[in-house]
Amino acid sequence: MQLPVGRYRGNILYGLKFALFLLLLWVPLFNMCGCTATNTINTPPDTALINIPLLEKWSGDYPVSELGRLPGEQQDMAAGYIGDTETFIPVWRAFMPGEILPAVDFSKNIVVFTRNVQFYNRTSIFKVELQDGAAEIFAMETMSAMPIEEKVAMAMAVIPRKGVMSIEVGTEKIQVVDFK
Repeated sequence: MQLPVGRYRGNILYGLKFALFLLLLWVPLFNMCGCTATNTINTPPDTALINIPLLEKWSGDYPVSELGRLPGEQQDMAAGYIGDTETFIPVWRAFMPGEILPAVDFSKNIVVFTRNVQFYNRTSIFKVELQDGAAEIFAMETMSAMPIEEKVAMAMAVIPRKGVMSIEVGTEKIQVVDFK
């Protein structure tokens, strides 16, 4: 018995050509409909995302016994900021005991910090973004399951104070107090 293949082969080729034609017709239309557009085009200037420059940054170990030197409401948080010399000096001495105290102009800048509060993971701040006055700190961490015992890994960075009204820490925000 012989199957009439030739009759169906023509219909299949016609169907494939038609499907390919429709595909080629729709691809340019999808590209013109905004698939390549970004959401920042229509974003008003006051809600734009701004990368804040890191003026200086440090990473190291911070003794758990010295967490009381951090600003009061930030001692248990994964991130925060230091906005005055009186707080920065004792924190720096615990953080980098043998290093020279860096000169930070707190009238123009603040020092942000981040640390892991669950495990000992080395960390480094690589970016700070500002949107609607809220600064979000981005840090890289090593991944370990070592418990926090005598020290925590901490990273600090100096950023400009201008425009920063709060620091985002997960779902919470820490209000940045004006320099006095």
